[in-house]
Amino acid sequence: MASQQTIFFEKLVETDEGILEEIGTTGLDVSGGRVMEEFLVNLRDRRGKEVYREMMANDPIVGAVLFTIQMLIRQVNWRILPGEGPDGEAAAEFVEQCMNDMSDTWTDTISSILSFIGFGFSVHEEVYKRRVGRVNDPGDPSADSLFDDGRIGWKKLPIRAQETIDRWVFAPKTGELCGLVQRAHPDFSPRDIPLDRFLLFRTSTEKANPEGRSILRNAYRPWFYKKRIEEIEGIGIERDLAGLPIAKVPPQYLSRNANAEQKSLLAEIKKILRNVRRDAKEGVIFPNAYDENGNLMFEFSLMTTGGSRQFNTSEIINRYDLRITQTVLADFIMLGHEKVGSFALAAAKTNVFATALGGWLDSMTEIFNRFAIPRLLDLNTFRLDRAPELLHGDVETQDLTALADYTTKLAAAGLLTPTEELERHLLQQGDLPEPELGDDADVVAPTTGDAVTPEAAAAAAAAGVPPEATATLNGAQVSAIVAIIGQVGASLIPKAVAVELITAIGLPADVSGRIVNPITVGQLTTEQGL
Repeated sequence: MASQQTIFFEKLVETDEGILEEIGTTGLDVSGGRVMEEFLVNLRDRRGKEVYREMMANDPIVGAVLFTIQMLIRQVNWRILPGEGPDGEAAAEFVEQCMNDMSDTWTDTISSILSFIGFGFSVHEEVYKRRVGRVNDPGDPSADSLFDDGRIGWKKLPIRAQETIDRWVFAPKTGELCGLVQRAHPDFSPRDIPLDRFLLFRTSTEKANPEGRSILRNAYRPWFYKKRIEEIEGIGIERDLAGLPIAKVPPQYLSRNANAEQKSLLAEIKKILRNVRRDAKEGVIFPNAYDENGNLMFEFSLMTTGGSRQFNTSEIINRYDLRITQTVLADFIMLGHEKVGSFALAAAKTNVFATALGGWLDSMTEIFNRFAIPRLLDLNTFRLDRAPELLHGDVETQDLTALADYTTKLAAAGLLTPTEELERHLLQQGDLPEPELGDDADVVAPTTGDAVTPEAAAAAAAAGVPPEATATLNGAQVSAIVAIIGQVGASLIPKAVAVELITAIGLPADVSGRIVNPITVGQLTTEQGL
C-alpha cells in the first residue's frame, strides 16, 4: 500500500505545472506590505530608519566605523571584464562608457549605494537616457551625454531614501518581491516602482527580506545604554557644578487643600528649581517672607556632592564603544587608545575587516552583473554569448615587501613564468604605469628547463657552489643562485634571506649556508665570478 508521502508526490508530478509550482513560502512576516520581522518596536518600519539615522549622524564611534568603510571602498578600482561573442569587447567598452557618462560620478554612485550598510538595504532606480550628445536642456541637465551614438545608456542610478519606502509589493501566491511604493517630498503621493526598474542592495537575504539587516542592529543595545549614560553623565556634571537645588516652603503649599494662589506660587518655585543652570545669566530671586511667628516661609539653597561617584562612567562608555566596534569587526580603531595592542594584532584585525568589506563588494558587483548590466545591454543591440561583467579591485593595498619576497622566491625556484598579464598585475600592485604591450610584444620566454652552460657552471664554482650541487639544478636555477650570491656581496639582501632563497631553489639548507656564510659583504671579488 502506497504511503501518504508517495501519493502526495505522485499527484504533484501528474502535470508539468505541478512540478513547476512553488508550494511553501519563506515565512517572511509582512503586514500591509511592511516587514514586521524586527521584534523591537523601536526598530520597525520608519521608526527604525530614524533610529539608525540617529546612530549614524550622532554617535562618533558609529560615524568613525562608517567613514572608514566609506573611504576604503571609495578608493577601490573598478573595471569591466569583456564578454564573449562577436561584440564582447564593444559591449564592455559601452558599459564602461555608461559608468562614466552618468550625472553623478561612479565613485559617488558607489558611495550612495553604501547606505545599505547602515540601513540594511538600499534602493536605486535605473534611469536611462538616449545618448545624443549635449541637449542643453536647463530643466534636465542630466540628459547631456558625452556620446552621440543614439544608444540608450544610464542617466543616473539615484537612491530612493530608505525612510521614503512606504511599503513593498509582494506576489500574492509566491510572496516574491514585485516592486515598492514610495512616498516622498514634496507631495507624498504614492509612486509605484516595479522590480525591473530598480536595483536592491542588501546586507542579508534571510527569508528574502527586502530590507536586509543593518550592520548596526547588534550595536543598538550598547549604543542605547551608552547614550543614556552620557545623558546622565552630562546632567550629573551640571548638577555637580551648580549643586542640587532645594527649596523649602510651608507645608500647606504642598497639601491637597492648597488654594489657587498657593498652587500657583508652588508651580513657580518648581520652575525655578528645574531651570537652575550655571551660565552668564545665573541667579535666583526668592521672596523674603515670614509668617506670624517670625519664621522664614521660603528658603532656597544648593546641596553639593561630598565626593566622587561610585561608578567610573568613562570606563563604562569605553566598554560600550568597544562593543559597538566589535559588532562590525572594526575594533581595530580602538587599538592604542588604552595603550595596548601590537602591530601584528592590528594587522590581523584589519585583514579580517578588509575581508568583510570584500564580501560586500562582491554582493554589489553581483547585483550589477545579474540585473543592471544585462538590462542595459537588452536596450541596445549587441551580439553576445556572455555579457560583460563588473569587477572590483582589492580593498587593501598589497604589502609590496611581502609581494617582492614571494615573487623572488618563486622566480629563484624556477616556478614563475613571465607573462604580459603577470607583468601588468605586478605593476598595478605598485601603482606603476603599465607598458603599452600589443599582441606582437616581446615576452620573456621562460628558461626553467635549460641546461647548465659551461660559463654558468664556472661562475657557480667561482661563487662557491659545490659542483655536485649544480649537477641537480638546471641553468635558470644556477644563474639565480649566482645572482643571489652577488646581491649578498653587494649588501643588497641579508645572508639569512639569501639562505632561504637558495634553499627554495632546491639546495639543502646546510649547503645553502656553506655557500652564503663565507661571503664577505661589500668586498665581493672578481675571482668569485661576479
